[in-house]
Amino acid sequence: MKNLNSFMSGKSVGLFSMVVMWVAIPLAVNVAFSAPNNEDAWIARIRTDHPRMFFNAETWPAVKARAEGPARAARDNLLKRADAYPDDPVCSGFDPVTFREVKTASGTHTTTAATPIPSVKEWGPQAAECALAWRFTGERKYLEKARKMLEASVAAYHAAYRNGRAVNWYSTSRILALCAYDWIWEGLTPDERKAIIVPLVKHVEDVQPGKGKPSIIRRNTGGIQTGFYSVPSLLWYSGLAAFGDGFCDDLARNHLRRGHDLCMQMLKFRNDGAGDDGALSSAVPGYCMGAYPWAHFNFFHTWLSATGENLAVSYPGLALFPNWIYWTWIPNGQNPSVPLYSGFGDDPHTQNALTVGRLYEHMTQYIHFFRDANPAAARLAASLRDRVANQSFANDWPMYPFLFGSGDDGVKPYSVDELENLPLHARHFENLGQFLMRSGWKTDSTYCTFTAGASLTQHKHHDENNFTIYKHDFLALDSGTRGVETDWNLKYYYAQTIAHNCILIRRPDEPLPKYWGPVYPGPEGKTNDGGMYDGSAKVLAFETNNAYTYIASDATAIYGEKCKEAVRQFVHLLPDVFVVYDRVTAAVPTDRKAWLLHTKDEPRIEGRLLTTDSGKGRLFCETVLPEDAKLEKIGGHGKEFWANGKNWEPDSAFLASAERGAKRTGRGPYFGAWRLEVSPGAPRNADRFLHVLTAADMSSKPPQVKKIVTAACDGVTVTVPKSDGGTAEMTILFNREGSVGGTFAEGQTATPRPLATTLQPQQGLAPLK
Repeated sequence: MKNLNSFMSGKSVGLFSMVVMWVAIPLAVNVAFSAPNNEDAWIARIRTDHPRMFFNAETWPAVKARAEGPARAARDNLLKRADAYPDDPVCSGFDPVTFREVKTASGTHTTTAATPIPSVKEWGPQAAECALAWRFTGERKYLEKARKMLEASVAAYHAAYRNGRAVNWYSTSRILALCAYDWIWEGLTPDERKAIIVPLVKHVEDVQPGKGKPSIIRRNTGGIQTGFYSVPSLLWYSGLAAFGDGFCDDLARNHLRRGHDLCMQMLKFRNDGAGDDGALSSAVPGYCMGAYPWAHFNFFHTWLSATGENLAVSYPGLALFPNWIYWTWIPNGQNPSVPLYSGFGDDPHTQNALTVGRLYEHMTQYIHFFRDANPAAARLAASLRDRVANQSFANDWPMYPFLFGSGDDGVKPYSVDELENLPLHARHFENLGQFLMRSGWKTDSTYCTFTAGASLTQHKHHDENNFTIYKHDFLALDSGTRGVETDWNLKYYYAQTIAHNCILIRRPDEPLPKYWGPVYPGPEGKTNDGGMYDGSAKVLAFETNNAYTYIASDATAIYGEKCKEAVRQFVHLLPDVFVVYDRVTAAVPTDRKAWLLHTKDEPRIEGRLLTTDSGKGRLFCETVLPEDAKLEKIGGHGKEFWANGKNWEPDSAFLASAERGAKRTGRGPYFGAWRLEVSPGAPRNADRFLHVLTAADMSSKPPQVKKIVTAACDGVTVTVPKSDGGTAEMTILFNREGSVGGTFAEGQTATPRPLATTLQPQQGLAPLK
């Protein structure tokens, strides 16, 4: 008890002593199972032997066979790594956090608890690798390495907790530590098992959020609406590893029950969020195509190995996620192995590259679980998997290669022609609040993302009714960057409306909309520079056909009391022209309005026409209304991220790194050093903004645009090039007042057809079959 008293009093104790200490805690021991109540009837289905996490006694022979067959290279590499690990592992990095001052062009500030900190150097993943090595070879040296790694790591976990710091933002390494225990259970003595699992389960309990518990710096407590790689995600794996072992059965059963409930809630949330379109909690690929899929796939695997049931088929919405990837994917003609995307939300905007490092792994998982339930989704997953350079599993989860083998699963991908010439030019992902438009799916096609109506808002900005445009390069873009998360650009510029292609209504001394990031103490960080607040716009209409895509969206409510109307009508005239009409009414005339367009480099303005070039692409933007429009370009050195009278410059080292990356790849960074602000020439309550934007190559000229103003409507006739080499006159009229709507006509003699006033339904992967 001396060590325990020292630990609880905050005095330093040795790491090995801490392990022994936790083994000595008189936790309740239940060697026999207690009968489950009706609510926990599922617990009776959990198998009582080990292993039972990701594989079991019945499935292990197939896992081992894959390791000796199609996944032999992965096994050999794993054994080499295991051989190189030390016989006596030592952990570090669990000392108290030291805060530091960070200097940027914007000033000096101290890092906060939200700032990334180094993770504890521990051995959870390596223990899992050594555990697999032991199971593959039967050599005891790997068993001993795994055991010692687990003992050292558990001690480090408790030291980190005592010192008020998180082990890691992600739960991955500790889940793997729990797996390692499960996988070597058969080779351990009862005392060795107890020495590992009791303190490991106790650690999982300690780090759960709760009243009266100590503050832990950088502890991830995210719930089921997030990526769910937080400390609550540990509960299921803790309970499953320790369940029925006779050492801490009450706590293990508690964890099993709580973890199960959270995982089931997570599955329901993700399935509901996917709807009939396909989505995964966030529209930022760095998240939804990075670590987010682990939570549901790992639960599917461990539920299957522990109970024998494939839960995945009960969540058909999850099978549709490849559909969103397909629509957000912009083929990169410069480097086909690095596809691009719009740079939505909390993307750093360095390259606007789609996150495909784990795509092979994720798509293989989707095929594995959903190939029979949704063959079309499995075919699309196979098609996307084949398009990336990395045709192997990532190194995050060492067991994955042996659960699937070589990936030769017999699923036939769609042909290039089927994917590149899909007879559909826009897809509405309702819960993500994204409309993804394109003229085709080729490197020279035109792509556009319009944002409105999101119910899934993880890592989403204050950017309703925003749009981005790509042709050959990013022409109208989201600006700013999250940088290294230690500067102020993230919170005070990048996430705010002013950094997007939106409408501003500037009211003096309006409080700043909330977002995460370091806090700036000066007055510039107190107020809102014209932007919107939390919430989503109401989508009024959507339709798409072979001539155009039309969207109408009302963002009035999220601008607050300063706004009486903020409706945007957005038309994509295929293939390359966009017509944007904004009905904006401020509460008082002195609330100044501005229409924004962000560009990578300095644009040229001649009269009412803006021209900007990026890479091999060119964008024309003609201001049609207001009649008295004032066009002002803002940016350049010292004003790239200008808001509230201050330039919110990112970390200088991060900027230098981004510039080096741009030189290496010939693309980016896409921080948006310039913006156009279009403002009315005089203050008034109501204004109408009408713009025509054209995406083109460097040799193109702007299209002919004719303004139309009638007693009830504003609009334009645009001469649009056709695929056969000819041209067509397309006329769009918008209702100036009253109901939101308008008409479209192609040709001078055509009868105008009304623009939609409802949402065109879309479902699944159609028209793919």
